[in-house]
Amino acid sequence: MFHIALFEPQIAPNTGNAIRLCSNNGCHLHLIEPLGFSMEEKQLRRASLDYRDLANVTIHKNYDAFLQEMGPRRIFALTTKGSIPHNEPTYQEGDVLLFGSETSGLPDDIRDAFAPDRRIRIPMLANARSLNLSNSIAIVSYEAWRQLDFSMPVTKL
Repeated sequence: MFHIALFEPQIAPNTGNAIRLCSNNGCHLHLIEPLGFSMEEKQLRRASLDYRDLANVTIHKNYDAFLQEMGPRRIFALTTKGSIPHNEPTYQEGDVLLFGSETSGLPDDIRDAFAPDRRIRIPMLANARSLNLSNSIAIVSYEAWRQLDFSMPVTKL
């Protein structure tokens, strides 16, 4: 399916929601340290319910370790400063959707390292600042999956 990557997530319930989401849509969740919480935190467990064991979650020590693990996969940076709407790319199985932290998004140097056609945004009203992280993950991952006609992956990624 797809890879969902959270760069230095800060809020345990959002990550718990992402775990639950990924256990239902088949995406592999990547958490890039440092995390703003413990993986044993009660709020994380509450938000992910009993789905933690059903989700494929990998924790990376830092962004460089994450990039090395992703290898040649296409990575899309999700940002309010994106160049194109989230529904314009033609997604492919194995693509990576990279989200920034809830408090600050992706750092400028990481965001700016992506070509404009790999910096994508979710349309919002002009005065809006941002959407909730787990809601954003749901919107974009389901659009990507929709483009594949909601087919199931041939192999586990």
